[in-house]
Amino acid sequence: MEAMEIDSEKNLQRKHSTYNLLDERFEIQKEMYRGQQYSQIYFARLHMMRTLLYSLVPNWKPHLPVCTVLGLEKDKECIVVGTLYKHMKLKPCILDEYSKTRSTTPLVKPHNFVHPDDHLVLEDESGRVKLAGMLSPSVYVTGSIVGLHGKETDAGDFLVLDVLEAGLPPQIELPLKSREDKYVVFVSGLRVGSSSSNPLQFQLLVDHITGHLGDEKEQGIAAQIVHVVIAGNSIEVPRGLLNGQNLASKDQSRLSEPIKELDILLTQIAAGLPLDIMPGLDDPANFALPQQPLNRCLFPGSSAYNTFRSCTNPHCFDLDDIRFLGTSGQNIDDLEKYSEAKDKLEFVERTLRWRHLAPTAPNTLGSEGQMVRLICIPKFCETGVAVVLNLGTLECHTLSFGTHFSS
Repeated sequence: MEAMEIDSEKNLQRKHSTYNLLDERFEIQKEMYRGQQYSQIYFARLHMMRTLLYSLVPNWKPHLPVCTVLGLEKDKECIVVGTLYKHMKLKPCILDEYSKTRSTTPLVKPHNFVHPDDHLVLEDESGRVKLAGMLSPSVYVTGSIVGLHGKETDAGDFLVLDVLEAGLPPQIELPLKSREDKYVVFVSGLRVGSSSSNPLQFQLLVDHITGHLGDEKEQGIAAQIVHVVIAGNSIEVPRGLLNGQNLASKDQSRLSEPIKELDILLTQIAAGLPLDIMPGLDDPANFALPQQPLNRCLFPGSSAYNTFRSCTNPHCFDLDDIRFLGTSGQNIDDLEKYSEAKDKLEFVERTLRWRHLAPTAPNTLGSEGQMVRLICIPKFCETGVAVVLNLGTLECHTLSFGTHFSS
C-alpha cells in the first residue's frame, strides 16, 4: 500500500504499514449439512485440545497418573482431561415453548442465566462425572476443555483440587524495539439507520481519520493512522421489513438507505487509507460464526478502492508483524449470558486462557512470557468513542466525539 497525502500544501504524508490477511481459516468454501449433531464438533475439539493438555502435564504435575472418566478410582488422585458441561437451572430450552404445562421456572434477567444451583460436569468419550471442589460454575461455560487434578469421592463425584488450562500458545518475539508511532483505529456499533445513530458524530470520526479536522498538529497525528477496522453492527434496518414478504418500493428504499449512507462514509475513509469491515449480529450476513464477509455489492463506492476489504468475523491479520485477532462481540456477549465476570475484558482474557475464541459455540480456534493487548470496543452509536492502538508500543487511547455544547 502506498503512502497517501493528508495535505499536499503542508507536505503531510500518511505513514504506511505491511498488511497480511489471515482469514482463510474462517472462510467457508463448501458448506454442506449432513445431519450431524453438535456432539461431533465437541469430540473433535476434545481430541485436538486433549493432545495439547497432555503435553503440558509433565511440567504441571508429572507425579500424577492420567486417566479417563471411566478409569477413575475412589480416593485415588489423578489427572483427567475432558469437556466441561454446565448444567444451568435457568438456561432457556426450546422444548419449554411446546410444554403443555405452565413452567414454574422463575422469571430471569434476559442478559444472564447464572443460578447458585448450577453445577459442572466433565465429559470424555468414556463417560461423564459431576464435579465438586474448587472449580467455580459461575466462571466456566459448556464447551471449555480443561485438565483436572482430583479424586473420586464416596458420592461418585470428582473432587477438583487443581485445574490446568491450555493457556496462550507460543508467541513469536514482538518487534517493539525502536518502532515509530503508527496507529490503528477500531470502531464498532455504528448502527447507521438506527434512532441512536448520530450521523454528525460518525462524520467527525471520518474527518479526523482522513486529516480534515483540527489544526496542523492534529493532522500530523492523523497522518500516523495506518489502518481502520470496523468491528460489526454497522447498520440497522427496521425489523418489521424482514418478514419474508415482497417489499413495496418505499420499503425497499427504507431498507437500502442505511447501507447507502454507510457506503458514502466508508468511501471517504477508503480513499485515504486501508479499511477492514467485519459483519456483526445485526448486519446482512449469515447468523452463525464464522460469519462470512459482507457482499461487496453493498458498497459500490468503497469497494472501488483496493484499500477496502470486506472480512470475516472472526477476523485475523498481521500488521507490521503484529498479529490481530478479533470478533464483533457475539462470543463475549454469549459468555456474559452463561457465566459471570467483573467486566467484559475478563471474558476476553478467559478465551485466551482456554485457548478458545468461542467456547459456547461450535467453532474452534486454532507458555510462557507472552504479551497480549486485550481491547474491548464500545458501541459508537451510544458513546461516540473509537479505540486507537499504537503499533509501536501497543498502548491504547480513545477518540471521543460529541455533538452537544454545554451551557
